[in-house]
Amino acid sequence: MKKQVYYLLFTLILLIFTSSCSSHISTNLDKDNFQKYFSAATVEIYQHEQDIPTHHQLIGVVEGQDCQEKSHHAEPDKINARTKARQQAFKKQANGIVFTGCAELSSEQLAQLSQSSDAQQCHAITICYGKAYFVEVEASTDNEE
Repeated sequence: MKKQVYYLLFTLILLIFTSSCSSHISTNLDKDNFQKYFSAATVEIYQHEQDIPTHHQLIGVVEGQDCQEKSHHAEPDKINARTKARQQAFKKQANGIVFTGCAELSSEQLAQLSQSSDAQQCHAITICYGKAYFVEVEASTDNEE
């Protein structure tokens, strides 16, 4: 009889434990996260508009920023700013971009630009500007058999 009580108690505890673990589990493995992360990779960078090999259409101007929020954080990075501009171009359904320039502003320059130091959100910032294009994709001439 004592064995049955232990068996019942063990089963009950196991049941409570497994039911508590079966609640909704949330992860960052989301399709939208992957699409956002890899969206910049689908936007090809061209040095000049003349370098675009096929017919293309200007969609608009985009910009990307990388902000150093505190002085002890990593310095703003041109690569991150350009990646954010490419993501913005992707959102506008562009598949090509020509960067027109990047600007790096220090904390002193930002302080001069802002009316009050409380309004300043970044210690330093890098901003990259570009023109987003829709580039027609050439049809493949390879005959794969």
